[in-house]
Amino acid sequence: MPSVGVKIYSVFFKLLLRHRLQSLTAAPPSPDAFGVSCRADEATAPANPAFSAADGVASKDLHIDPNSALAVRVFLPTPPPAPHLLHPRRASDPPAGAAAAPYRGYLPHAVSAASARRRLPIVVQFHGGGFVTGSNCSASNDAFCRRVAKFCDAIVVAVGYRLAPESRYPAAFDDGVRVLRWIAKQANLAMMSKVGGGVDTFGASSVEPWIAAHGDPARCVLLGVSSGANIADFVTRKTVEDSKLFDPVKIVAQVLMYPFFIGSVPTHSEIRLANSYFYDKSTCLLAWRLLLSEKEFSLDHPAANPLAPGRGGPPLKCMPPTLTIIAEHDWMRDRAIAYSEELRKVNVDAPVLDYKDTVHEFATLDVFLKTPQAQACAEDIAIWMKKYISLRGHEFSY
Repeated sequence: MPSVGVKIYSVFFKLLLRHRLQSLTAAPPSPDAFGVSCRADEATAPANPAFSAADGVASKDLHIDPNSALAVRVFLPTPPPAPHLLHPRRASDPPAGAAAAPYRGYLPHAVSAASARRRLPIVVQFHGGGFVTGSNCSASNDAFCRRVAKFCDAIVVAVGYRLAPESRYPAAFDDGVRVLRWIAKQANLAMMSKVGGGVDTFGASSVEPWIAAHGDPARCVLLGVSSGANIADFVTRKTVEDSKLFDPVKIVAQVLMYPFFIGSVPTHSEIRLANSYFYDKSTCLLAWRLLLSEKEFSLDHPAANPLAPGRGGPPLKCMPPTLTIIAEHDWMRDRAIAYSEELRKVNVDAPVLDYKDTVHEFATLDVFLKTPQAQACAEDIAIWMKKYISLRGHEFSY
């Protein structure tokens, strides 16, 4: 069973979440094209452009769409020294573990040879929160993304998509597509800059240095948490349908962490664990009503049920390798398992990792829950992911 601390925190979490959703339901804000990507009462963590002494990861925030609240937080792990630069420690060197200066990185028209060799996979992460709460810069999401960047040795792009009910479906899903196309644009601008100055001054100013210098768009993984897993799966389907729109981005794998799937016919876990920790089923139904308009509300909506009849989109056999994370005490677990089973039937690598004594969002709320399973989960994700993001002949290093 979960610890006493987890149980107590869950009670307060559920009360606060239900109060927040009921207040939004009672007096929903007017539709807002610009939208919001973070609630005013959300505890956030500031970005830090210096490599942290604690985990060696730097971060920064970018507002990438002037017409909406869409933003990203980019996480960059410390670049290791090139082999020929390794040397014995000298007295003049900074103390071990000291924070480095802010990373400057790539300059248009001047990518160094060392930077050109330092190409990292890109993990695009979508936070949870039932489409109505949470943010990419929350304290819990920041800590989780830093852990992923460190363990996977990858650039993490955490997406601050627009929240409902200010921005109903498909706003958050469209934001996921926009971010992937933005990454493709960054890669193309960087390539134009390197092959002969094809980017003018305005174009050069649009280049994101960390992604341009160190990102490898051909090794991109989508990682979705709870409701973010629904968005990740949607964006993956879009890239499978029309890969040319996202060139040179290639989705090599996706990770779905306790996806927010539901359906009109309840599963065994939806009945047995309906009042489970953190996100009980009745509260989640409120969230779905805030995301979907009254006219299109359905538990078999394409955004809600990946196996709904007539969902459309590409055949499941075209989906990339998909790792699914589930928790023992989560009412959403059965539908996630069913989706993985359907993927395996068409020969997609789709393992399921089931963590004992855990609750929904156990790995992504670790800053509050402090469970031993959280770090183990991040390590397991990194081990599996490296099968698809490692360079041939360099399986565990870049």
